[in-house]
Amino acid sequence: MPRKCEALTGIRELLTSTMRLFSIFSLLFPAMAMAEPVHIPGPQGPLEAERTAVDAATDAVVIIPGSGPTDRDGNSPRMGVSTDAYKLLAEGLAERGIASLRIDKRGFYGSAEAIADPNDVTIEAYADDARNWVDYASSLAPCVWIAGHSEGGLVALVAAQEAPKNLCGLILLASSGRPIGDLMIEQFAANPANGPLMPEIRAIVTDLKAGRSRDPASLPPVLQPLFSAGVQRYMIDLFSYDPVTVAANWQGPVLIVQGDDDMQVRPRDADLLERAMPQAQRMDLAGGTHMLKASVKGDPFATYTDRTLPLHEELVPGIVRFLDEMSKPH
Repeated sequence: MPRKCEALTGIRELLTSTMRLFSIFSLLFPAMAMAEPVHIPGPQGPLEAERTAVDAATDAVVIIPGSGPTDRDGNSPRMGVSTDAYKLLAEGLAERGIASLRIDKRGFYGSAEAIADPNDVTIEAYADDARNWVDYASSLAPCVWIAGHSEGGLVALVAAQEAPKNLCGLILLASSGRPIGDLMIEQFAANPANGPLMPEIRAIVTDLKAGRSRDPASLPPVLQPLFSAGVQRYMIDLFSYDPVTVAANWQGPVLIVQGDDDMQVRPRDADLLERAMPQAQRMDLAGGTHMLKASVKGDPFATYTDRTLPLHEELVPGIVRFLDEMSKPH
């Protein structure tokens, strides 16, 4: 009997110690974040996002993916891109008490049933979805921000033209300050192997900017997948936007984030956006790539293919400082 009592006493002491440790940790760390898929109505079926809720969060961030078949984690298996950048961003924000939604665009992945053809979209349609997600995110925190990466930055700017009431501001992550058609030509020209194709690429982009499509069968075989009929329809709409013109209409808070080792969007794009929005704050990531990570010496594509690489060490702290500053009375 005494042994049984001793055993019970030992169990009680162990439980008490465990509870004390739990209490200490709960003071040191923010409330545990819960991540789960959530849905809102889409045009033909549901739109899906990953919700990371944080108890008592004052800010929530809606993360808008970049171009093409990029999923809510920041990966594009069809394109060989594996980064987990958006997932890492959501986790990093949650550790600092900030909730988030990272979305799948209509027609892709969890939002595949929202529209039959993922290319049958417009920037305004994406922006409308972003506004609806902002409305949903208002249940996570009173102040909601749109963080658009790359092409998602343009979506964020367009969404802000008819800002939902709970939209507090924008975070533009490696976003172009030039029309995307111009940026595309620069990206193709940067690869010497594309030299023989550049006259045709420039001609195609010129036609699309003017609203004229091409018969894909008339294009060089290597370009046909890049300029299919459906993709051309989308590009005609996409190329019609000048980010600087759209940005000039946004008077609210904005953080412009740009890496100086970005092979796709250049620091001068951030310069253009900054001039269009004098109220903007800017964060330059030394050695930062388009994937929001630090470049790896000798391997320029490492941050596109190695999801185990962490985000740039300054990214999350910089966003948190910006949100904290914006929350203070001015």
